[in-house]
Amino acid sequence: MSLFFDCLFAFLVGGALCVIAQLLIDLTRLTPARILVTYVSVGVLLGAVGLYEPLYEFAGCGVSVPLIGFGGTIARGVRAAVHESGLLGALTGGLQAAAGGTAAAIVFGYLAALLSKSRPKRL
Repeated sequence: MSLFFDCLFAFLVGGALCVIAQLLIDLTRLTPARILVTYVSVGVLLGAVGLYEPLYEFAGCGVSVPLIGFGGTIARGVRAAVHESGLLGALTGGLQAAAGGTAAAIVFGYLAALLSKSRPKRL
């Protein structure tokens, strides 16, 4: 497939995920935190039933960058760890697979907090 179509599909799928999240915020009483947890859970579910990989092949970064990608990574890690270690892998595989991304988020979040001026939000 051409680069143009790869980018187009990534944009359309990633944009659709953002539109769905925004509609959930605007039309329901769900908090952003619950929507984020829902997206991660959907990614885990898609990975568990084998649908995340074909979706990733179709949409690339449009699926891997949002939180659904984090859930897909967790599911892939659990599947690999269960294959290697048995039942104990169900508890450790997701943590091992997502450790790099989680550590990067913590480090870069901390650096952003150090480099920015925080102030209380005025209502």
